[in-house]
Amino acid sequence: MTTSCDHSQHAMSDLFENIELVIFDFDGVIADSEVISLATLRTALQSFGIDLTLDDTRKMFLGKSLETIEAYVRANGTQDRQDFGSFWETTLFDHFRADLKPMPMVTHFLERLDRVGLKYCIASSGTLKRIGVALDAMKLRQRFQHVFSAQQVARGKPEPDLFLHAARELGVRPQSCLVIEDSPFGVRAAKAAGMRCAGFTGGSHVSDVETEHGDLLRRNGAEVIWSTYEDLFPHILAK
Repeated sequence: MTTSCDHSQHAMSDLFENIELVIFDFDGVIADSEVISLATLRTALQSFGIDLTLDDTRKMFLGKSLETIEAYVRANGTQDRQDFGSFWETTLFDHFRADLKPMPMVTHFLERLDRVGLKYCIASSGTLKRIGVALDAMKLRQRFQHVFSAQQVARGKPEPDLFLHAARELGVRPQSCLVIEDSPFGVRAAKAAGMRCAGFTGGSHVSDVETEHGDLLRRNGAEVIWSTYEDLFPHILAK
C-alpha cells in the first residue's frame, strides 16, 4: 500500500501561507474522470487511425486541451472527418453520466475552504461543456461559482494563460494563488504563472504509478505531492 503523501510536514504546513485563491484543475483533481477519459480517448483515436497504448495516451494527452488533441489527430490520423471532438465527447459524456464520481473527500475539503473564507475556482483544459456535464453528473455544479476553461484563452497548458486569466478574473495576484494539479503540463503552467503548486496523485488513473507520477510532478515544479484531501485538512484549518 502506498503512503498517502510523500512530502515533509514543514512543506505542508506552509502550503496555504499567504494564499487567497485555490485554483483546481478538474479532471483527476475534482473529478475522478481520467480513467474514463483516457480509455474513451484511446478508443476514439483508434477510430481515427491512431493506435496508442493506454500509457502512451496518458503521457501524451493528460492535461492537454481538446484543441491540442484535435490538432494531433489532424496531423496524424487517417480519417478525413473533422469532428473528432464531438465524436469522442459523445461517448465520454455518456460514461460520465453513468459512472463519474468526485474524488474522495473533495466535498469536505471545499467545505473547509468555505469555512475559512478562502476563494476557489476550477481552471481546466476541458471545454466548458465537458466540465458542466461532469459537474452535473457529480451533483457539484452549485459548489463552483467560478469555472474557467482553456477555451477562454489563446494558449492552453503548459502555458500560463489559463491560470493568469482565472486570477485576474477573481482579482487575486498570481503569487497569492495555489494551484492543485495532477498533470506535468498543468504544474508547468502554474509555475510559469508565478503561482504555488501542489501535485495530486489520488486519481484512479495513476494508482498503478503513483510514486513515479509524483516524482514526475515534482520534477516539473510541484512543491508538495499528496494523494488524499484528508492530508490537507489540518493545514487549511491552521491557515
